Amino acid sequence: MSENKGLTRQQMCDRLAMEFQDGWIVNLGIGIPTLCSNCDFGEREIIFHSENGVVGYGPLTPAGEEDLHLVNAGGQHVTLRPGAAIVHHADAFGMIRSGRIDVTVLGAYEVAENGDFANWKMAGQKGGGIGGAMDLAACARHVFVAMEQTTRNGRPRLVERCAIPVTARGVVDLVVTNYGLFEITPAGMALKEIAPGITIDEVKATTGCKLIVPGNVPVVKGAG
Repeated sequence: MSENKGLTRQQMCDRLAMEFQDGWIVNLGIGIPTLCSNCDFGEREIIFHSENGVVGYGPLTPAGEEDLHLVNAGGQHVTLRPGAAIVHHADAFGMIRSGRIDVTVLGAYEVAENGDFANWKMAGQKGGGIGGAMDLAACARHVFVAMEQTTRNGRPRLVERCAIPVTARGVVDLVVTNYGLFEITPAGMALKEIAPGITIDEVKATTGCKLIVPGNVPVVKGAG
């Protein structure tokens, strides 16, 4: 089983959210990435977009305060910010395919050192559907990934090459795991920041590809 250590899932999303620029339109994938909408953006205006047609939503709704008709693409109940809009499903995908999404934050089963990622079909699984991830990976200006460092069996999710069907090739910019923040560079995968309580040796031992490690790796911003 993978160890529950390092960053919490909310801390992982808080760190990625620091990269969102004022005015960005942000799409969040199902799972861990949905927690990005709970972040405090201060003076920055971040517009969250969902494939099912909710544009401009806010944090996840507290238990007992849900509007049963208002959900994100993962079926979670969300709140609306001033100026939000409900649009047709086709219009939501029109925003994606016309290049209006500044960043999509997706979950993944594997991310390769060259920026390939796989998030729609596990090894040995029959069927499956790639869904909107295909459009987002192809059309968003940036692709970030939020996932655990290892599988439940302790296998690395950061790999040399994806062993399962790939969603898109060479598109990932940043990856955050409970062990740290990683950047895909022309030279390969680089460790940019490390989670508190995690050692460089632990990161290397749970990474299935060559990892570029600078001489001084700072602690993940906001988590130190």
